[in-house]
Formats: sequence, structure tokens, C-alpha cells
Amino acid sequence: MSGNAPIQAKTTASQATAAGAPLYEVIFRGASVIDGTGAAAKIQDVALLGDRIAAVGALLHASASVEVDARGLTLAPGFIDVHTHDDLAVIRQPQMQAKLSQGVTTVITGNCGISAAPALLQAPPPDPMNLLGAQAEFVYPTLADYSRAVALAAPGVNVAALVGHTTLRNAVLPDLSLPASSTEISQMRQLLTQALQQGALGLSSGLAYHNAFAAPAAEIIAIGQDLAQYGGIYTSHLRNEFADIIPALAEAADIGLALQVPVVISHLKCAGVANWGRAGEVLDFIRQRGVNQPLCCDCYPYAASSSTLDLKQVTTDFDIFITWSEPCPEMAGQTLAAIAAAWQTSLPEAAARLMPAGAVYHGMAEADVQQILQFPPTMVGSDGLPCDPHPHPRLWGSFPRVIGHYSREQQLFSLPQAIHKMTGLSARNFHLPQRGVIAVGNFADLVLFDSEKIKDEANFLQPTRPAAGICQVYVNGQLSYQQGAVTATRAGRFLSRAAAG
Repeated sequence: MSGNAPIQAKTTASQATAAGAPLYEVIFRGASVIDGTGAAAKIQDVALLGDRIAAVGALLHASASVEVDARGLTLAPGFIDVHTHDDLAVIRQPQMQAKLSQGVTTVITGNCGISAAPALLQAPPPDPMNLLGAQAEFVYPTLADYSRAVALAAPGVNVAALVGHTTLRNAVLPDLSLPASSTEISQMRQLLTQALQQGALGLSSGLAYHNAFAAPAAEIIAIGQDLAQYGGIYTSHLRNEFADIIPALAEAADIGLALQVPVVISHLKCAGVANWGRAGEVLDFIRQRGVNQPLCCDCYPYAASSSTLDLKQVTTDFDIFITWSEPCPEMAGQTLAAIAAAWQTSLPEAAARLMPAGAVYHGMAEADVQQILQFPPTMVGSDGLPCDPHPHPRLWGSFPRVIGHYSREQQLFSLPQAIHKMTGLSARNFHLPQRGVIAVGNFADLVLFDSEKIKDEANFLQPTRPAAGICQVYVNGQLSYQQGAVTATRAGRFLSRAAAG
């Protein structure tokens, strides 16, 4: 196609009927179709009718209201961002440009133990729930309340939700620094079970954070007793991603085994300079435990993390960039070292003075990131923070970066393997039926892109630049993004665990 925009030709219904040909709403002509299963690309036509994929193959005699000349372009399932903190963003900013502009059509919310529901806050959100939004935005005492709000907002992407363990604790415990009592555990179990009945995908935890750290594994197991009954999963931001990562992995795997549910390790990494080079050991553990239980992971394609500023992670080993600070907003946009120098104080003292605050930690080794990304069971998740005034570029760039940088340039894996990690594999692990694969009858979540030009443009200095090379994005059969702009049509849905769409 010589890099030009897809050409659309109109065909009227009367003309199609007169010709005796089936009438579809959209046909992509001559696309290099990568179906999301890991299979090699095939030059095919793909037709859409309503919200579904209606035909795939050589549709020589078929016609449609809109025909897209997709020759020279790749057509793939819409990308599924399995690790987001878009819980309130899909309501606050339903256009979801950061996601649509990189080909994402579905987001999984409620990760790292924090979720928008069930929560009705009477005080400012505790760390790290404050990553999601302000107190006034937490107004969803049940998942059903949240799903109705999502439907009313009509976001540009599909939304599926986990329930956060820290959110449950905050709803029940007066003191988050303590383990839960048996009565409090019973209350949290009831809240989780109600959410599962209302369509939640499962339970997430963030045991590394101080407001969940006091919870022993037994607390998670007791709360999650009904997960298996409802087909739920357990996702874990590990208790430790540093020196004690193997014991933390064992804890997460043991919880899944006790509950008899699949486990997803969130944003797998080897954090901290002393931990660099351990990716092989970590992946060997997951591989060995995965023989006897469903165990996988997600990863974002960067060697820097982003979260709230944590005194336990303050170090001179690598740069820490401050993205926001409540008491000292004027200091955002600088490294912690520069701020400490300006204040003529130590790094820990400067960090304490800035908190609560947000930070980007340049604390991972690129070789470890690549090894984890290459691991066949690894899915892709952005872990982007939409509330951050200077976000990590992963919010806008993760999925094009996997294709452009790691597949095309670094050749870590083939393009079909890259697509599988972001589509079919994700849909299977998160129990999203009829999504993530291009097949007749599946939902028409699709991304059309130029495989030679797709590239993440967001960087640490300019983190909100849209990706290059994304031509069109369809959500539930509706054109939602085209040539650098979100369309007026927002076709996203709330995806309940038990429903097909």
C-alpha cells in the first residue's frame, strides 16, 4: 500500500442486492491477517457484520458498505491490556485515546490489589488506591454499580474488572497495618463473592504495599474461597520483587494451588541492581510450578517501573524521577537526587518530605526485561497510570513498542508471537470468550497497522505522544480510531466474566 491511508469505497445496499452478493458492513481487502493464535500471517479478506467477524478468506464476490484497501497492512485482533489502572479513567476520560491510539481495544482493571469497586470512601484513598483517583470518584459500593457507570460513560474500549484485595481491606478494616480478623475476613469474602456474581474476573493483590503487607497468605486464601466456584482467577503484585522474589513467587503460586485457581504474576521483573541477572532463575521457577498448576505472568516492555514514591525503594543505585507530589507539586519533573541536592538533604529525607508522591524507578536491567518478554507464557500489560501528570511512557507506547522495537528491530520473537502475547493468550488467561482471535463469530475488535512503521513515540521526556503506524482500530465492529484521531463512536462495553460480550 506504499504506506498510504486505507482506501474506503462505498457500495450501496441496492447494488449489492442486485448483484446477488452478500452485504457486509465492512470488508478489509487483502490484509496480512495475524489471527492471534500464534499462527503465521495469511493474505485474506475479513468481513464484519454488526459487532462480529462475519467471514474470513477470499471474499471475491462479497461486497460491503465500507471496503478497506488493506493491502500491505497487517490486521490483528485488538490488543488486550491485561494490566491497567484505568478503573476510573474509563469513566473520567471515556475517549481512551492513550489506549486506542496504540491498538488496545480491551483493558483489564483492578490490578495490584486496587480497584474502583467495591468502594465508597469516607476519607482520602489510602496508598496505592490514590493512583486511581480522588476520594470523590470512589462511589461504587458494588461491582454492579461500577459496571453501570462504565456502561453510562460508554468508553472507547471494552472494560473487564478484577477486585482489589487492598480495596476490600479498606472497605472493612479500620487499621490497614494489621492482619484482618476472622470477622473482617468473612466480610471481605462476602464482598468478593458478590462481585464475582456480578461479573468480576477474580481477585488481585498488591502485598508489597504497606496497606496490604500485613496480610498473610492465609488472609488471601480465606477471602478467595469462592473464586474457583465462579471460575475466577488470582493475580499478584508480588510481596517482593527484589532479593526475596523467589519466596514471593512461591507464596503467590501456593495461594493459587490452595484456591485451585489460575495465577497471573503481575508485571514480572527483577527489581533493584542487586537483583539484575536473575530472570532465568525466576522464569525457571514459573516454568517448574506451571507443570502442576496454571501459572503465567505479564510484563511491560521497559526497564523502568512507576508507582507511588516508596521509602523502601529509595537508593543511589539508579535514577528516581518524581512525577507528582502533593505537598511539593513544584518539585515534580525532577530526579529525587536533584531535589535532595537543592534542599541540601539526604535522599530518604527528601523523599519523606515529598510524600505522598509518584515516581519512575529506573531499576531494572534491559537483559532481564527481554528475557521475561521472550518467555512464551508472558502476556503484555502496560501498567500505565492515567492520573499521573507526567506518566511513564508505557501508558501510551507499550503495545507498539513490543511490535516495533522488540519484534521488528530486536527480533526477540516473530510478529505472530508478539501479537499472540497481546491478544489470544491474554483472552484465554483472563477468560474473555470470543475475543483475542480473528475467527468467524468472534467479536470484531481489530487493529489495522503498518508492520514496518509501527513504533512507540512516547518517551520519558514526552510520555504522551501517540504511536506511529496505527491505521484503524475497530471496537465491537465500530471504527473507533483512524489516522491519529479518536472517532466520535465509542463502542466499548463492560465485559462480565460469565458473559460472552
